[in-house]
Amino acid sequence: MLVKGYVVHLERAVGRRPQALALMRTLPVPTDIMPAVDGRALDEAAKREVVRHRLHAPRYPFALLDAEIGCFLSYRRAWQAILDDGCDAGLIVEDDVAPCSPRFEEVVATAITAIEPHEYIRFPLLERTDRGPEARAFADATLVEPRLPGLGMQMQLVGREAARRLLAATEVFDRPVDCVVQMQWLHGARVLAALPVIVHEIDFQLGGSVIQLKRAGLVHKAMHEIQRPIVRFAVRAINERWRRRHAA
Repeated sequence: MLVKGYVVHLERAVGRRPQALALMRTLPVPTDIMPAVDGRALDEAAKREVVRHRLHAPRYPFALLDAEIGCFLSYRRAWQAILDDGCDAGLIVEDDVAPCSPRFEEVVATAITAIEPHEYIRFPLLERTDRGPEARAFADATLVEPRLPGLGMQMQLVGREAARRLLAATEVFDRPVDCVVQMQWLHGARVLAALPVIVHEIDFQLGGSVIQLKRAGLVHKAMHEIQRPIVRFAVRAINERWRRRHAA
């Protein structure tokens, strides 16, 4: 089974370069640095080619930030690399992630052994974000099927068919990449989560997040906090209906 690692790294984030290189040495598979797409460098025409506001239901009520667009395109680039490199799966890791468990290699190895081509296995930062029924249990790890996959793209193992389905479903998009991953009926990949938790973020040690989510105005922020759980509830409900039909 051919598995490669891809460390997503924005070249202008020079403070993160040492960590990106450290991850290349740490990951238990051959690993390349995947140059991230710089959302700041995209012109309006380039953004219009890939972004369609309110494209999917439930509607995503917020305009995408340039950094969110760049982030999405970076993951599309990584998914395409899985196919182009002839991989059975790709381990995609952000450059502000570090192992936090002595079981890191064992859990990753178990996920690699277990993954099916159409599956997408998350490695969450917190167990509570990816609650769901047990899918498969092993000596070193348990795979669960979250009722609603958690947000964040810190580390994931993506099967070849899952990468193909994600690419086909996201030629245009209307929301951040982690929100689209939650929408399993849209792309058709099976999203699982590997437990126990084996990674954490060290972004504050590296100068903070490269995606600044500050939005102007108290009213705007309040509306964001009100509408976000409404969208999340709707996505969970549609996912559950999709899984019931898929299992039938």
